[in-house]
Amino acid sequence: MFSRFRLSLSVLVGLAVVGPFACSQSGGRPGFEWAGDEAGAPEIDDTPEPNGFGPSSDAGPDDSGDASFVTCAATAVEAERERLPVDIIWMVDNSSSMAPAVAEVQAGLNAFANLIDSKGIDYKVVMLSKRGSTPTSNRHPICIPPPLGTADCGNGPRFFHASLDVRSTQPLEQFLGTLDQTPLYGQGEEYGSEPWSQELRPNATKSIVVVTDDNSRFSANDFEMFNGGKNPFNGSPSNPRSLPPGILHPSRGNQFKGYVFSGIYGWGSLTEPSTRCTYPNKTQPTASGAVYTDLVNKTGGVRAKICDGAAAWATFFDSVAEAVVSTSRVACDLEIPQADAGILDPEAVNVRVSDGTNPAVVVPRVANEAACGGTAGWYYDDAKSPSKVLLCPLSCEDAQSKGSDTPPKIEVLFGCQSVVR
Repeated sequence: MFSRFRLSLSVLVGLAVVGPFACSQSGGRPGFEWAGDEAGAPEIDDTPEPNGFGPSSDAGPDDSGDASFVTCAATAVEAERERLPVDIIWMVDNSSSMAPAVAEVQAGLNAFANLIDSKGIDYKVVMLSKRGSTPTSNRHPICIPPPLGTADCGNGPRFFHASLDVRSTQPLEQFLGTLDQTPLYGQGEEYGSEPWSQELRPNATKSIVVVTDDNSRFSANDFEMFNGGKNPFNGSPSNPRSLPPGILHPSRGNQFKGYVFSGIYGWGSLTEPSTRCTYPNKTQPTASGAVYTDLVNKTGGVRAKICDGAAAWATFFDSVAEAVVSTSRVACDLEIPQADAGILDPEAVNVRVSDGTNPAVVVPRVANEAACGGTAGWYYDDAKSPSKVLLCPLSCEDAQSKGSDTPPKIEVLFGCQSVVR
């Protein structure tokens, strides 16, 4: 079941326009009036604090209604921040022992997608598994029916199936190899598939879900940080397979930053990664999937035991969907509202951020994205004719959900002279 989760953050916009409204002058910083300080504004150090928000002296007595801005805020306009899209990549082992799990994925994936859609999330599902409806003695393909897929196992508007014969110990290698189409992982090759990286949206958060009864021979650390080059598990020196960098390697930028890894596999203990679960017939899966446990724990994903069969799947689908929603991110750009009267002054805009756990603080304006560096701040989409306020990466991180009861908040305050770095 889903816990309650806010799908948008309130943005309080204190809007003042040039003309009918005046800003007070105080202590050398136009537009600020410092409560309880008749001598004027205190000396301010604009060096960001370690928490990434900037000088704590810019914070008001609470996270709304900072007395320093009262005389400048003439109109409050409430806006909503939209959630970014999510890409969900499923990888299903096609080994002969996987027939029951393949059937559960086929039967449940549409309901899973509907659950995410009901939360207002712009989602896309990418399936990495052998496509088809006719199993053989040792391989079990998968066919996703409508409405996500099509009657002939094809793709739909929110679904892309890259046919990939997933080997029991090689899912993580095949994920990387087919992602970048490196040698022997391309379309028509033994370990490969058609290209699918083009289906991943640049601004989407990423969730990866693996379904298997074995373990990966490729480590969790290599999956994330492999430098690229020869696959260390090459079977034939004369026919080498090569892999690209891991998904968190610096060369990939932010493509998989903040990804979540989930899985249904052979684990059997909450405390001992090597312990396998036990099927009702007293047999056990090939491995406990300790590598997948590492990735689930590192990324805050969810997991279920493949040994629990049909009873595990409904809860697992729900849990993965909830993890997708709760870890999806919100956009860090805000439309500048239209003034009711007068002309907005771009030099009289300030941004205040709260992460939901600390007091709200004002962050400085910088020239552009390149000027953000590793510090807090914001900038305009167009310095000459701005239409949006955009947060620097560090401030954007602070404006994302921290899982607390109080949601993060951004306040864009118009009318007081900008704090500039």
